Amino acid sequence: MFREIKKEFKIISLSTYYAIQREMLNKASFLSNVFFMILNNLSMIIQWIVLFNLKSNIAGFEFKDILLMWGMAAGTYGFAHFLFEKAFSLSSLIVDGSLDNYLVQPKNVLLSAISSQIGVSALGDLIFAYIMLILTGVTLPKFLLFTLFIVTGGIINLSIAIISGSFSFWFKNSDIIEETSSHLMISFATYPGGIFKGIVRVILYTFIPVGFVTFLPVELLLNFDLKLMLILIAVSILFITLATFMFYRGLRRYSSSNLMIARI
Repeated sequence: MFREIKKEFKIISLSTYYAIQREMLNKASFLSNVFFMILNNLSMIIQWIVLFNLKSNIAGFEFKDILLMWGMAAGTYGFAHFLFEKAFSLSSLIVDGSLDNYLVQPKNVLLSAISSQIGVSALGDLIFAYIMLILTGVTLPKFLLFTLFIVTGGIINLSIAIISGSFSFWFKNSDIIEETSSHLMISFATYPGGIFKGIVRVILYTFIPVGFVTFLPVELLLNFDLKLMLILIAVSILFITLATFMFYRGLRRYSSSNLMIARI
């Protein structure tokens, strides 16, 4: 088991390394994409500065809590998109028959496919996340927890992308599901969880699991609870397991397009 896990990590690290090497052929473009993403995220904080000039507390959140929330949202997005950018266009790979390239390789099909491309600008999201952490006051335990929650939240984001993309195995025009789910995850992640009540809050912890991506992690950073942290880790494992199951179940229905393109 551990040998298999080590093998999967090696696949991810090598795929990421070669993808970065390709992108770094144009260093100016690479660095500008990262910089402008950081700048874009910083510009979004301005609206919160205006709001907190009018009101000192929003849904129980102070301004530094908002910065932490934005850092968590950007970090989870950045983690998922930087390492697994192709997961967010999985639907097109399935519909176009582009999975052929990965089926003939002696590697995990899903992992090879989703890690074959990095999201350059997403690196800016990751850097922005840690800038926000520093601005809110950082300690070693907080840094470690923040990093752990970026990974768990990123895994959940990734899982939703795989699940929604895998619908294309059954429905030809399901790319709208992929786009909508991604948009909803981003939209709800940048608002305090306290403003959502009743059925909406239930939905945000189930069908659109933003609660486990940002709401709960931020609460744990502010008020740590070991049991809740273990639940969060278990939920992230559950989601990626479900996503993997759905992908391979759908792969049985995959129709090759006989499209063979060499990958280096």
